[in-house]
Amino acid sequence: MSARGWALFAAMSVIWGIPYLLIKIAVAGVSVPVLVLTRTAVGALVLLPLALSRAAWRPVLAHWKPVLAFAFFEIVAAWFLLTDAERHITSSLTGLLIAAAPIIATVLDRFTGGERRLGRGRILGLGIGFGGVAVLAGPSLAGSTGPVLEVLLVAVCYAIAPLVAARCLSDVPALPMTAACLGVAALIYSLPAAATWPQQVPSTTVLVALAALAVICTALAFVVFFALIREVGAARALMFTYVNPVVALTAGVIVLGEPLTVWNIAGLALILVGLFLATRKPAGQTA
Repeated sequence: MSARGWALFAAMSVIWGIPYLLIKIAVAGVSVPVLVLTRTAVGALVLLPLALSRAAWRPVLAHWKPVLAFAFFEIVAAWFLLTDAERHITSSLTGLLIAAAPIIATVLDRFTGGERRLGRGRILGLGIGFGGVAVLAGPSLAGSTGPVLEVLLVAVCYAIAPLVAARCLSDVPALPMTAACLGVAALIYSLPAAATWPQQVPSTTVLVALAALAVICTALAFVVFFALIREVGAARALMFTYVNPVVALTAGVIVLGEPLTVWNIAGLALILVGLFLATRKPAGQTA
């Protein structure tokens, strides 16, 4: 991988590893709909000038049904559930549980017409990965059943969205599609956000967290992600998902003083091992 590739890889590892920390900070000062509206609206406004070509929008309009499906799973439902869950559980636990998404995607792909045979190594990886999720979720279910289940639903949404994109949207340019998805989500959340708009200006910390979520973790993240794909290819680009949960755990512990438990470390280790085994391609098979 080139120096540019490593730089983009490191950027994505951080940019999509810190949203959980920022959400935890922002949701203390604004409602869930306001947070999601801010993130989607600002992200759409930043991306729209980069996707003004009329020709680029034709495939988006031609595939409007799968685009709406992708927007629902990747943004509309996922970001609401994610933000609501973080009102009750730590950002580090949230980031760790989301790491199960690629493992869930492997299972869904297998049972929805994708890869016909997983192989013993990948089945073992799935078992280890889900064991890691159980280790993380088990101790938390006693007092936070609802929020933990919300995060696991987010992981399912994050597993479904790439399958929709891969099977129905492979010919759609990513930049205008992302801008369209963010714009649709912003429209959906405009009325709920207006109904729960804060009575007074949130604190500076909350405003900075909202701005960072919208500009860095949404708009800039997609631009960097597309650049990374062009630089190293889609398969290698997605390897940063191995690093995101580590960043989420570290950020939560250092910045917010969240507890670092044996369950966190054990669950993370099991998920990463399971993720590696479940998502790797057999030797000799083209990625």
